[in-house]
Amino acid sequence: MKPKQIRGVPDQQSGGFHDTETYVKYDPSLLPLKYGILKKRFFSVSQWKSYCGEAYAAFKLYTSNGQPVDRDPQKGDFVRINIPGPGETEAKGYDWVEITDICYYEDAHSESITMTCRPSRNPTDKSKHIAHFYSSKATSTFMIQRDSAYLKAAVYGRNESPNFNASFIDIVRNLMVAIGGMAGIAKIQWRQLTDGLLDFV
Repeated sequence: MKPKQIRGVPDQQSGGFHDTETYVKYDPSLLPLKYGILKKRFFSVSQWKSYCGEAYAAFKLYTSNGQPVDRDPQKGDFVRINIPGPGETEAKGYDWVEITDICYYEDAHSESITMTCRPSRNPTDKSKHIAHFYSSKATSTFMIQRDSAYLKAAVYGRNESPNFNASFIDIVRNLMVAIGGMAGIAKIQWRQLTDGLLDFV
């Protein structure tokens, strides 16, 4: 199985990958309203856990200066991730990603938004160490889309490999989490997010 070629998603070059997608069909007359709700949820990064259940990872948006913030995400912001289980000891139990791109696409029949994140340092301290179980080559691209008959929420993982630039105990942890993620555990978690974003009941 090959990774899908999606506009706005980095090319797959090495390591693991996944394509996690959820589609929900709606009456075309309801699509603009539903997409408006979806956009609000998509940009409420710190609320993602509330759409996915308590067993899911918790996300918190930070500015480029390492300050927590409650607003729409911007390029250059950071996201602190608290995944279930042990976290990065050097990053006080958290994993961090930087938002490297936010793109909007629209034509006569559809519109979409992609937000690409890459493993990063902890912006709240001066360390340059990548505080994530994947290496800095990995990306996660979050996407929402409105077409003529459906809404879509998706996460595309690319170039996923363990982060070995860490202390010994973190290398062991990163290796275990990364292997689990590449074996499909991460896709299960991301499916909870894509399903939850589209659950308007």
